[in-house]
Amino acid sequence: MAARSTTMHASAVLVGARAALIRGPSGAGKSRLALELIEAARVGALLFARLVADDRVHLEAAGGRLLARPAEVLAGLIEVRGVGLLRVAHEPRAVVGLVVDLAAADAARLPDPDKRKTEIDGIFLPRLAVAPDTAALPVVLAYINSSREGWI
Repeated sequence: MAARSTTMHASAVLVGARAALIRGPSGAGKSRLALELIEAARVGALLFARLVADDRVHLEAAGGRLLARPAEVLAGLIEVRGVGLLRVAHEPRAVVGLVVDLAAADAARLPDPDKRKTEIDGIFLPRLAVAPDTAALPVVLAYINSSREGWI
């Protein structure tokens, strides 16, 4: 079976062994959450976090996994509102282990198990739906730190 690929307006951060794919509408805070995850690793709240891609993420389904990589012209760049584009260390590719949907209309305090999964290019992944105007970092950290899904 041939690999399938797509490009998505999103960010991706390698957190430990897997990447969090961060989706949401323009202005929802995708780049901000990516920076917050990287900073969380710098201060010891996570063991490791490094940017994979910001703004445009190339996704490829291969071997039952979803791989993320940056758009070539944006590799190593991340947008910081009020500052502009910054160059940061980045990973050239990572396996996606979680999809974070920011400003999600279907976010719930106690989500239905069926809403905690999503499918991208035939690959099923865990999904966190974060409500509009909700700080995403604590939700993502809680998931990663309590998960038995191989994040470390």
